[in-house]
Amino acid sequence: MSTRRALDAIDRKLLCELQRDASLSHAELAERVGASTASCWRRIRALEADGVLGSHVRLVDAGLVGRGVHVLCHIRMKSHAAEAVEAFEAFVASRDEIVECYSMSGDWDYLLLVLVADVEDYNHFLMRTVLRHPSVSTGSSHFALARVKYTTAVPI
Repeated sequence: MSTRRALDAIDRKLLCELQRDASLSHAELAERVGASTASCWRRIRALEADGVLGSHVRLVDAGLVGRGVHVLCHIRMKSHAAEAVEAFEAFVASRDEIVECYSMSGDWDYLLLVLVADVEDYNHFLMRTVLRHPSVSTGSSHFALARVKYTTAVPI
């Protein structure tokens, strides 16, 4: 059972604005959400303390920094023993190419989002790194042709 306080309309507006532009000053946020600057500051601190708001980041265009190929890679494990799962998840955490990883239900155990420079780069990563991991049985790769929608904003 969660002990977090319920979000009111101003909290929700703050979250929407901060997801659009985290660089806004408290004064700008206050004006946009219809609250005082001090109230915005207190609310933001409370949302951070509750874990609703995380770290401040800037989004990078992957293509402009040489990581324009996005690959969705399904992984099937050899074993679901705790040691194998822990080893694989530690491996995932250590690899910068893997920007997202989901433990899945269904036929595949994991879904990875991998950002690489080109197909050759991915082939090298898959064949010499991922598939050689002792916990991995097999993988299936799907190359994104175009990004139709991309957002980091959570619906509020």
